[in-house]
Amino acid sequence: MQRISDSTVHRLSKYYRTLRHMQEMGVKTVSSEEMASRNGVTAAQVRKDLSCFGAFGRRGLGYNVADLKRNIGRIMGLERTWKVALVGVGNIGRALIDYDQFRTQGFQITIAFDSDPAKVGKTIHGVTVRDEANLERDAATEKVDIAVVAVPAAAAQALVDRLVAGGVKAILNFAPINIKVPDGVFIRHENMAIEIEALSFAMTNPKLARGS
Repeated sequence: MQRISDSTVHRLSKYYRTLRHMQEMGVKTVSSEEMASRNGVTAAQVRKDLSCFGAFGRRGLGYNVADLKRNIGRIMGLERTWKVALVGVGNIGRALIDYDQFRTQGFQITIAFDSDPAKVGKTIHGVTVRDEANLERDAATEKVDIAVVAVPAAAAQALVDRLVAGGVKAILNFAPINIKVPDGVFIRHENMAIEIEALSFAMTNPKLARGS
């Protein structure tokens, strides 16, 4: 099978959100041109992205919004519930626990870990904070699908290594550092400093920066 690029996956996420909004608004069908306009791409790009996974819609009739949303959700793995562990219950970690969209899309933060004795044992939005000392054991016992790491940069690599030892195969890293993982483990980096610096560059060099 052909490999799917990260940019295609990111666009699928945007299409999914667009379709969900349209479904909530009662829209029944949508053309590739309308999807393109709403997502800042071309109609050809929309058709190309979707063609990676099969045939959707009918020429001249467009796409059924509900069916296409369901199919993209299936492709993205959003039709099931994922067990998520949070490592680091600081400001970012607490905000993630409170983020309702994770739950509505099937990403359930069921356990959290921290090294601060003052936080261990507390319950936040139904999630009890566990001692980081038991990270590997609890990740394996709870069969964690995805881990979110929201700790200082100096601690991140060691904690990710421990998560991998506990059998975790997918990690979202909020620490401002690139993390190395072995083959077979998937990692994504969410670096807010880099994103805001990109905006700073755009404001400083508007003729050189690309829009949305």
